[in-house]
Amino acid sequence: MENDRIPPERRRFFLIIMLSGIGAVLAAAASWPVWQYLAPRKGVGEKEKVTIPRDQVPLGGTHFFTFRGHPAVVLQEKAGVFIALTAVCTHLGCIIKWLPEKGEFECPCHAGSFSPTGTVLGGPPPKPLESYPVSVQDDSIVIG
Repeated sequence: MENDRIPPERRRFFLIIMLSGIGAVLAAAASWPVWQYLAPRKGVGEKEKVTIPRDQVPLGGTHFFTFRGHPAVVLQEKAGVFIALTAVCTHLGCIIKWLPEKGEFECPCHAGSFSPTGTVLGGPPPKPLESYPVSVQDDSIVIG
């Protein structure tokens, strides 16, 4: 028998290599859809603009919307001054919420806090919120 000439250690090593390769391929195939879902799409909607009626953003209040496929928020901090930011926390990607009594954004996942301009005030977020250009045209707020 020819199989008797191959030592059992070599057969075991070959089997481990083959099973490891198959496991790596299956893990990559299983994680690819998750990667596609979590990775931002580059170039999609980069020139997109969103128009929001001015009366939907009260003084000291916010309006959440979708911009370039991601949650965003516009805030009217002072009369006629609007700030648009991503609504995705830079820590783990949770959606921030506006706390009007404190005048700051808070991430409900790990209590990270941001100023109305998006700078980090405390907590684990490593960087500020991304801001978007805002212009006011008649009774509309144009973002992007």
